[in-house]
Amino acid sequence: MKPNRLQQVLTEGRMPVGHMIWEFNSRGIARILEASGVDFAVYDMEHSGHDLSTIADLLAWTHGTTFAPFVRIPEGKYHFIARCLDAGALGVMVANVKTAEQAAYIVDSAKYPPFGHRGLGLSHAHNDYIVPNTVDYLEYANRNTTVICQIESPEGLANAEAIAATPGVDILWIGHFDLTATMGIPAQFDHPDFQAALRTVVAAAKKHGKHSCIQPGSPQQLENWRQAGFDILSYGADTGIYKAALTEAIARVRV
Repeated sequence: MKPNRLQQVLTEGRMPVGHMIWEFNSRGIARILEASGVDFAVYDMEHSGHDLSTIADLLAWTHGTTFAPFVRIPEGKYHFIARCLDAGALGVMVANVKTAEQAAYIVDSAKYPPFGHRGLGLSHAHNDYIVPNTVDYLEYANRNTTVICQIESPEGLANAEAIAATPGVDILWIGHFDLTATMGIPAQFDHPDFQAALRTVVAAAKKHGKHSCIQPGSPQQLENWRQAGFDILSYGADTGIYKAALTEAIARVRV
């Protein structure tokens, strides 16, 4: 099981920086991410056409890189969590976690005994198809697997502290579009209520020794949300980055 670079960067006292992939699934995308210097990437299954087979390909292409691959699963169910981890993901992101009970179920599905009930399918992609020392592997995998809960609703926001307090949860990640939409202020990121939500999530994570993340899509958002106290940042998704760069380039050609 490859080391989890996001965890390593946090241990060194630095901010991990990542990116989301929800459209590009070419065999070269992992090497492109590696060349960019990301510490982690999230391969999306919620809003993309990526099925488990595609995710397995992406994780296989990522295996020879140094960044940590995570998967955002479409629903917090065992068969999504365990199968993505068995395919080589070093963690899972679950959308719209609303309660501590949901968070506990996610952790239980992602961790091996004695901390959870993830089934042992050893000598598979996550083990390089080599039978590991079972005792050593279970201990290492439980430490090396990252659990990310997205806060995307008023209920999740109200329970942010309880979710952060759940043993095994590592990161609270604000889904800013969904959260503002469910709050009745869609995409109003300067709204006082959303600003208060940012502070709530960051404070909840810090109180319980966990981490907070958000995904800015512009330099201004990056600066604003860095100042809000997030200690992990994921910059944009593949389509947005590509479109912005190409739009700028085309405009220069047309001058």
